[in-house]
Amino acid sequence: MTRFEELGIKQSILDALVEQGFAEAFPIQEAAIPVLLSGRDVIGQAHTGTGKTAAYSISMLQAIEPGKGVQGLVVAPTRELALQITTEIKKFGRHTGIRVVAIYGGAGMGGQLDELERGADIVVATPGRLIDHIERESVELDRVAHLVLDEADTMLDMGFIEDIEFILAQTPKEKVMSLFSATMPVPILRLSEEYLRNPKQFLLDADDLSGEGIDQSFLVLRDREKIKYLTKFIRENGEGQTIVFCSTKWRTRDVAKMLRDDRFNTVAIEGDMSQNKREHSMSRFRQGKAQILVATDVAARGIDVPEVALVVNYDVPNQEMVYFHRIGRTARAGAKGRAITLVSYSSVGDFNIIKRQVKAEMTDL
Repeated sequence: MTRFEELGIKQSILDALVEQGFAEAFPIQEAAIPVLLSGRDVIGQAHTGTGKTAAYSISMLQAIEPGKGVQGLVVAPTRELALQITTEIKKFGRHTGIRVVAIYGGAGMGGQLDELERGADIVVATPGRLIDHIERESVELDRVAHLVLDEADTMLDMGFIEDIEFILAQTPKEKVMSLFSATMPVPILRLSEEYLRNPKQFLLDADDLSGEGIDQSFLVLRDREKIKYLTKFIRENGEGQTIVFCSTKWRTRDVAKMLRDDRFNTVAIEGDMSQNKREHSMSRFRQGKAQILVATDVAARGIDVPEVALVVNYDVPNQEMVYFHRIGRTARAGAKGRAITLVSYSSVGDFNIIKRQVKAEMTDL
């Protein structure tokens, strides 16, 4: 592995990396940082947990001068991901004097307006709220020199492509742009062709459907038997933290309540929760104060907790790629992890489609 100091990164950023225990770059960082520093655009096909956030954050921090307006912009699909990216950039840039501001929906405008008024060098935003600020003229993007679209495929799924195009139109044509996406559907490829200039492509983890490093298993059972099996399994195999994925917000609430009733330290996140409650739940889970997080897929976007030992698919996901996104929350950065799927009889057909895509062995419990 290449050490960060070999990539031409300035000392203030290196100091922050050392303080956080980072010495060697992950493959996507080793590949993308020099390209971005050279001023060339980048397309990265990479899943969460590969180190992509650090790759574009370090490159952006390297090039920005504090106090000269918004020069860096990261657009992300969800509040949780925007907040996580903001935290990461602040960690890497703690000795640079660069101000990073997160703007996202589901929270009042007042606090965000105050932060923007105090000055922002980098803005991390969800599309809808960013457009709100553009229309209020509380944020100006005419000095943006570095722009990132993170989890572009998720933004496509959530219907944000027109918003993205509007946002891009507010930025200068001359800028360094990077686009990161776990998959590359046709609309994302068209977007990259229109807005990126001669981009360098990194297909890291592209089409990796092996679930490498993850012990994958499943059990076919009646739906009403799931909670009894889940509590027994966690008690017997519950070292480390667990994420339980459910298909709906109502299911998420029910499962979380049943786990709490069974004396498990459990938090939940789903779409109808207030921003404060979601952030409180995520904070407890990240700090290790909660053993189990129950979540819907959209609400869980951006979760990156290294200590997750077990992922449970309480419901079979309706797409193969969602399955791999879910189980990818464990076995971070080469660690080992475990994933189990509880398959109700009505979902056997959907699960068989997923099984055919899994290259690693799956154990029938």
